[in-house]
Amino acid sequence: MDHESSPGWPGWRQATERALYRDGGFFVRGPGPAGHFRTSVHASGLFAGAVLALLREVDAALGGPSELVLTDVGAGRGELLLALAAQAREQAPELARRLVLRAVERAPRPERLPRWVHWADRVAPAAHGVVFANEWLDNVPVEIAEVDAEGVPRRVLVHPETGQERLGEPVAGADADWLARWWPLDPAHAEPGFRAEIGRPRDTAWAAAVGSLGLGVAVAVDYAHRAGARPPFGSLASFRDGREVRPVPDGSRDLTSHVALDSCLDAAARAHPSVVHSLWTTQREALRLLGVDGARPPLALASSDPAGYLRALAAAGEAAELTAAAGLGGFGWGVQSVGMPLPPRWYALDGADGTLLPHDE
Repeated sequence: MDHESSPGWPGWRQATERALYRDGGFFVRGPGPAGHFRTSVHASGLFAGAVLALLREVDAALGGPSELVLTDVGAGRGELLLALAAQAREQAPELARRLVLRAVERAPRPERLPRWVHWADRVAPAAHGVVFANEWLDNVPVEIAEVDAEGVPRRVLVHPETGQERLGEPVAGADADWLARWWPLDPAHAEPGFRAEIGRPRDTAWAAAVGSLGLGVAVAVDYAHRAGARPPFGSLASFRDGREVRPVPDGSRDLTSHVALDSCLDAAARAHPSVVHSLWTTQREALRLLGVDGARPPLALASSDPAGYLRALAAAGEAAELTAAAGLGGFGWGVQSVGMPLPPRWYALDGADGTLLPHDE
């Protein structure tokens, strides 16, 4: 690659912002994410049920406030909130009456979305509640750095129409500081051609989302990696119509990269002394804690209640997809409590299945 900057060759952060979110961008037109790839929300209503279980735990821990806000960040077209509302009315009607549902999305409000779902393009303050961000941070645009032949990390520039790349100026300033702390590209850790996605904008975005809570819990769910196990050549990928395609920031496809979730959690805890605890675990373990597992129903049920057996078998299949370690179950769950301890059961994940970090010392 050439080492230069020229008109028409932005960095990946600017190119991705335009491709995904500007007028006519990938995420602001058409059916949204559901039309192109399958998320946990679309895979099964069990996922909404798990979020409802979390809401009920937080509600109990807060003593049943008069208003409990669920903020769905990166809400697509509101699918999670609609599924959760239906389950809440059936399973927890008293909570449903106090529940305020907010969708945060940069796309226009869907025409058929009920008026009781609030719609905005940014996170608003909530005195009591849960912030839930499923596959949001991976679409927050970031710069990409690559080590050149001399061992210097440089910003990667991209042609918006072709996806062709070239190397630009050396990474400097706050971005260089972030790399040194969270994703070192120095000779001791990296070779020419090694890459990193500079997660500083995601740190800022997540810290702002966590800071919107007075009391409650914030959860970020995403493909994630941590220090010591970063992908050496980065993780930039692109999807369209259910297939992986070459990353080109032309607005015709998704652009995504995995999240340095440890950096996001640290940024929120440093920015907000009200963060009491941070927990990193997997979706597999989090959903099991919230009552979702892939256990098959007992075969005897097929004789005593055939219809019930078939329903339970279908639910077990959906749960297995949500918790599969090599698939959706491998997502990272970053959980942070604000102004309160985590609900008691979550402490069971500390150790082999999760990392619990206190911030109240």
